[in-house]
Amino acid sequence: MIHASFSGRLVMLGFGSIGQGVLPLILRHIDMPRDRITIVTAEPRGREIAAEYGIRFVQQPVTRENYKDVLVPELRRGDFLLNLSVDVSSVALIALCQEIGALYLDTCIEPWAGGYTDPSLTPSQRSNYALRESARALRDGVKGRPTAVLTHGANPGLVSHLVKEALLNLARDLELDVVVPTDREGWAALAERLGVKVIHIAERDTQVADRPKARGEFVNTWSIDGFVGEGCQPAELGWGTHEKALPPDGNRHEFGCDAAIWLARPGASTRVRSWTPLEGPFHGFLITHNEAISLADYYTVRDAAGAVRYRPTAHYAYHPCDDAVLSVHEIAGKNWEMQPQKRLMMEEITSGIDELGVLLMGHEKGAYWYGSRLSIEQARALAPHNNATSLQVTAAVLAGLVWAIENPRAGIVEADEIDHARCMEIMRPYLGEVVGEYSDWTPLQDREQLFPEELDRQDPWQFKNFRVV
Repeated sequence: MIHASFSGRLVMLGFGSIGQGVLPLILRHIDMPRDRITIVTAEPRGREIAAEYGIRFVQQPVTRENYKDVLVPELRRGDFLLNLSVDVSSVALIALCQEIGALYLDTCIEPWAGGYTDPSLTPSQRSNYALRESARALRDGVKGRPTAVLTHGANPGLVSHLVKEALLNLARDLELDVVVPTDREGWAALAERLGVKVIHIAERDTQVADRPKARGEFVNTWSIDGFVGEGCQPAELGWGTHEKALPPDGNRHEFGCDAAIWLARPGASTRVRSWTPLEGPFHGFLITHNEAISLADYYTVRDAAGAVRYRPTAHYAYHPCDDAVLSVHEIAGKNWEMQPQKRLMMEEITSGIDELGVLLMGHEKGAYWYGSRLSIEQARALAPHNNATSLQVTAAVLAGLVWAIENPRAGIVEADEIDHARCMEIMRPYLGEVVGEYSDWTPLQDREQLFPEELDRQDPWQFKNFRVV
């Protein structure tokens, strides 16, 4: 099915696992000539896939010094820059596209190389919170300007649309008379009315390969550089109004929307308790992600005086594939120094699923998980050059591209702000089973029999109960 026609040129910056996986979806669902697509990437990876589809392939690293020289000749008014790169400043690219008049989409907000670990910046200044604030600062004066969709992959991206569907499902099951909201204030009021205290992006990846991780090798089902970069950043989470006290290592930011906090330890060494229907209870990594901040900000309700009355706690709870867990343990033992070898699992995967969804907690029904269950077999049948993890991302990239083409003058927007129903319509055929399930699980489950921990038994949804110490 063709979802949109595009008369401009499309430049794909970066061609790793997500670029290679989304290319066949673009060609399948967006009507445009192949000779108007160009791939610009720093590495030779994927050259043969580009050749398979007859797409121009330019191997050229993009840096702070040369990005305009490389990209300006490739882009003019009405074209589209699809940014799937790492170590290239999203803010610089967004500003360039606004100047040129080109559309833009990325899956996360990246700094220039070294930005995540720059010792001249405080942890707060190099956080995802700060990156988001710097991107949103560009919104001033661009209403009605060319569309730039920020952070629209699986998470962030898909999960923002899952939250909205989950809220509507919960309202239906509670037999509330609810009209589908049409703006941020309406969605935030609905979340407050339902009593949602906590939102986890709860994900369990069970994909396995025909050979195990080797010593000195980082193995993952999606971008290794992206995962390690996120995992080495301080853990970040949206901070809800029901929380009674900051964690001992918790810190607020001294600027911006104040919807989130950061912890003084890497996300890949911070674990939290969470739950998915097939896995049940599990310990996941609290990896920093934009959606933790944007969800908490988007679902904020303020009183007449402007004070925050309601806000949910929101964060990622990620259990990657087992070989990736072993890889994280190894890299942590080497003081977060990357292994010399990297292997992206794709053709060697023999079985497994990616169970990715949102877990809404604290409401009248306790906990509700809503999301995608996608197996490797389903992913391979649905689209070439994808595994279960990448297809959940590439389907969302496709949806964001289509929405931007259909809404070319929306200015700079986040996933939470765009039409969730249209995006779900495009993504759903690629998500496997999209299911919802209620649970009586809480982070206090089975804790009494283990250790006499300092828990808040009056309110199970306090962050201190979720955190693994």
